[in-house]
Amino acid sequence: MIEPISIAEGSENKAKLARDLGECFARYGFAVISDHGIPAPVVDTAFERTRQFFALPEAVKRKYAVPGGAGQRGYTPFGIETAKGADRPDLKEFWHVGRNMPPGLVDPSMLPNVPMPEIGDFDAKTYQLFQALDALGMSVLEGVALYLGLPANYFDDKVEYGNSILRLLHYPPVSGKPSGVRAGAHEDINVITLLLGAEEAGLQLLDRDGKWLDVDPPPGCVVVNIGDMLQRLTNHVLPSTTHRVINPTPERAAFPRYSLPFFQHFASDFLIETLPACISASRPNRYPVPITADDYLKERLAEIKLKT
Repeated sequence: MIEPISIAEGSENKAKLARDLGECFARYGFAVISDHGIPAPVVDTAFERTRQFFALPEAVKRKYAVPGGAGQRGYTPFGIETAKGADRPDLKEFWHVGRNMPPGLVDPSMLPNVPMPEIGDFDAKTYQLFQALDALGMSVLEGVALYLGLPANYFDDKVEYGNSILRLLHYPPVSGKPSGVRAGAHEDINVITLLLGAEEAGLQLLDRDGKWLDVDPPPGCVVVNIGDMLQRLTNHVLPSTTHRVINPTPERAAFPRYSLPFFQHFASDFLIETLPACISASRPNRYPVPITADDYLKERLAEIKLKT
């Protein structure tokens, strides 16, 4: 079991927090954080609005799918996203909330959020959670920066206006013998992912020895994992670990699963170029050709069947 790391305690000793986070990420690609400071009502309300949205009729939900939007805002129906290399789509549907850019600041690669008026305060309550997780992610990245020997604020200007996304995720009940799993084995595209725990089990990570480990954090904790963009930037010093969501046991098959992952991204024009400190004779540079965050995102969205 991955032991939780207290963000509150770490604020008093940033060097220890950086060491604890960095060592856990370097070992597992995952960490569990506690005492993160996000108020329980903010989380609970977002979960409740998520349940309300996915209970709407299919025709209503599909009104909020964005043609040509690669699933980056609004609704993505069941059975579309497919893990890279998989032959069957995942058993899920989701809604994406993105960043509201400040007045006068425009990123042409970022789509606007899709208003959802069927549930009166849906937009406000989900964006409130987006902002809370965005701030928490900045705190985690401060620890990552210190672990890598960088200034504490190294990531600030690189993710402050990043193309980050809060995903409201619904895995419907499973019946019979499903052709697929709730989420096939994959790595995340982004910098780091912050995941608010689901009521239903199923999340697993692939350990170094090839065994799948259950990720079952204590109530109120947040699971954080490294994404491929940060793995690339650090030349695999911090690994993006393969993970999946398996189908429920027969006694839990009738229950849906909801989770709220927040995918923190770099700014679209950030050039992902291997950090010099992460290159050595024993660790040659795997990525000699840099790529912008937006170009990398587009490549990966095509691989998972969200972008054509």
